[in-house]
Amino acid sequence: MTSTISSSPKVMAGKPVVTGTRITVEGILEKLAAGESEQQILEAHPRLEPDAIKAALEFAAKALRADVVYPLETA
Repeated sequence: MTSTISSSPKVMAGKPVVTGTRITVEGILEKLAAGESEQQILEAHPRLEPDAIKAALEFAAKALRADVVYPLETA
C-alpha cells in the first residue's frame, strides 16, 4: 500500500495527515527532527506504513517549494 497525505477540515483541524490516520505530517517531521528513527516512529504508530514517512517528507518538500519567505524566529 502506498501512503498518501490528505487534508480535511474534519480531521486534525485540516492539518495534513497520513490518509486514513490522525497522524500529522508535522508530528512525523517533529519526531524525525528530535532524533527518532523511522523504526521508532513505526513502532509507536502501528497503523503507520513504512512508506508513510517518505510520503510525509515528500509532502513537506513540495510545500516548501512555494515562492514564500518563511521568517525564522531568532532568540
